[in-house]
Amino acid sequence: MIEETGRVVAVEPDAVWVETLRRSACESCTARNGCGHKLLDSERAGSRARLRVLNPDMVLCIGDQIVLGIPEGALVRGALMIYLMPLLLLFAGALLGSQLSLNQTDLSAPLGVAGLAVGFLINRWYSQSRAADPRLQPHIMRRLCPDPAAKMASPAEY
Repeated sequence: MIEETGRVVAVEPDAVWVETLRRSACESCTARNGCGHKLLDSERAGSRARLRVLNPDMVLCIGDQIVLGIPEGALVRGALMIYLMPLLLLFAGALLGSQLSLNQTDLSAPLGVAGLAVGFLINRWYSQSRAADPRLQPHIMRRLCPDPAAKMASPAEY
């Protein structure tokens, strides 16, 4: 399980809104001074991300520190789908185009780009069809030290 800490910023009847702090992995890297990625990532490091997390059974208050988790398998499958699918279809389209020669015209570039576009469309369909799957959503693993200043959300704040 991949875990991340966050803070509850809003409470709904069946979900909570959690704010996480984006951290850069460059702080623990030994090559951080000679890497261009640190410069690019420094723009986003420290920014906050908000997400809605389903919460059917835990009573949480605004300000509570929690630990979110997502299964490693879901992350790996998502990464493979996002990166590998368009790349494979790009190569398949280019190979198909190189085999089809119409009047001495090489079709590998246009069919490669078409394969890439089809890969992006498949990814869009796949992500929209799986958006509500609870197995692919982050889960609240546990609450960290409860904040004594946290306030219970009233029904008017829903």
